[in-house]
Amino acid sequence: MATRILTSRWTKVAVFLACLQPVVALGWRAWRQDLGANPLELITHATGDWTLRFLLLTLAVTPLRELAGVPQLIRFRRMLGLFAFFYGSLHLLTYVWFDKFFDVHEMLSDIAKRPFITVGFGGLLLMLPLAVTSTAGWIRRLGGRRWQLLHRLIYFSGLAGVIHYYWLVKSDIRLPAAYGALLLSLLGYRLFVFAAKKRAAVQAIARPDRQARVSA
Repeated sequence: MATRILTSRWTKVAVFLACLQPVVALGWRAWRQDLGANPLELITHATGDWTLRFLLLTLAVTPLRELAGVPQLIRFRRMLGLFAFFYGSLHLLTYVWFDKFFDVHEMLSDIAKRPFITVGFGGLLLMLPLAVTSTAGWIRRLGGRRWQLLHRLIYFSGLAGVIHYYWLVKSDIRLPAAYGALLLSLLGYRLFVFAAKKRAAVQAIARPDRQARVSA
């Protein structure tokens, strides 16, 4: 039953609509003129929060499908990653358009004074090649191994996002710290799996050698 639900095209449509909900909610609040006393700050924080959340959701797909034994979850990883890039682009657009009105001189001055902007922009730039090469055609062109290596840039995007958020807040660091702890646990899981596979490979190579010595 669960497999049938996860493989249904309607489930993918439902996930897509759920991923759109944050931007739809912002649009609804804007239409109702209900963005609070500082609409720019609210939109900036909301789009930034959802960028980081979707990055973490994307990274959580692999551990969840392996630990829960639900390989069908992989169907949603590309979509979640693209939504992370989508909300990151909205976050940048809010800053460039509504905050700085495309004033390059003011933006450069702002970057010099506030390095968290540089870190956040770097994290978004790292997501660009991932969004471009997310299709099956690009997997064929690059080859599976090179494609996987390229898409590990998402680890650095996640780190940049957490650092960006941590440097942004001035006093209450509980939320960026929570995101950071979750990111470290997701990366730690991958490191543990990599080490276990490496150890198993070494043991598999060593075992025939031992058997050969015994038979000799």
